[in-house]
Amino acid sequence: MKLTILGCYAATPRTITNPTAQVLEIKNQMFLIDCGEGTQVQLRKHKIKFSRINHIFISHLHGDHFYGLVGLISTFMLLNRENDLHVYGPKGIKELILMQLRASGSYTGYQLFFHELEGTESETVFEDEKVVVKTIPLKHRIYTNGYLFQEKNQQRKLNIEAVEKHKIDTCYYQKIKFGGDIILEDGTIILNKELTFDPEPEKSYAFCSDTVYNENILPIISEVDALYHETTFLESEAHLAEKTMHTTAKQAATIALKARVKTLIMGHYSTRYGNIELFKEEAQTIFNNVILGDDGKEIEL
Repeated sequence: MKLTILGCYAATPRTITNPTAQVLEIKNQMFLIDCGEGTQVQLRKHKIKFSRINHIFISHLHGDHFYGLVGLISTFMLLNRENDLHVYGPKGIKELILMQLRASGSYTGYQLFFHELEGTESETVFEDEKVVVKTIPLKHRIYTNGYLFQEKNQQRKLNIEAVEKHKIDTCYYQKIKFGGDIILEDGTIILNKELTFDPEPEKSYAFCSDTVYNENILPIISEVDALYHETTFLESEAHLAEKTMHTTAKQAATIALKARVKTLIMGHYSTRYGNIELFKEEAQTIFNNVILGDDGKEIEL
């Protein structure tokens, strides 16, 4: 699992920073999470293939989290995209994007699917044989969701030494990986546990976009491998966090501690601060394992 942060600053874009967008590579799939202005430029800068992005998850309809979406959709069209594109986001996102496309006389030569969300409880919004994605209901000035990405490690690991010992043909390997027992020609049953090892532990990643401090998310993000949580303000501006329904570095660290996550990744910094190291210093007074997110940072989970 690999996370590439394309942008992680709040409010308006600057020449040196970008608003929220990131790419999560998991089980050989790439998911784009939020799509602020400049996202497609950042994708090119970090040599991420546009054609590999088939699912885009938008947390909420504030501009710094989705204003880059219609541009990216249009660029996909110019690149003669053929793959279906699925967009997940708050109710209203379909109308907003299609209105812009219609007004500009644009169209897509590929299938564009919108999955609009309005639920207030965590729900599964995407699932295949390798990955499941669930919403994390957040509390912000408008309807907002975070997203929980979880691996599904169904395949067990082959014990090659045991398989070769019993002279089992390679055509049975897939059956064994998915938990099947093997019957030899003489009728002997070889149990799967003798032929395999347990699969790799399933990794998980939680993305928590703009939100006020909210302990309701703790059961959903409990013990995730990595939590990205917004940290717009330092504790000295906690009154602004409450007013604008954002979070301080100390509050995000408290969430990480109470949820027993392995790693906290910080971001969505207000540009009022000249040194983002201050966010890490403040968070580590509560929770030690902190990564300071920044534009272009790649994190192996």
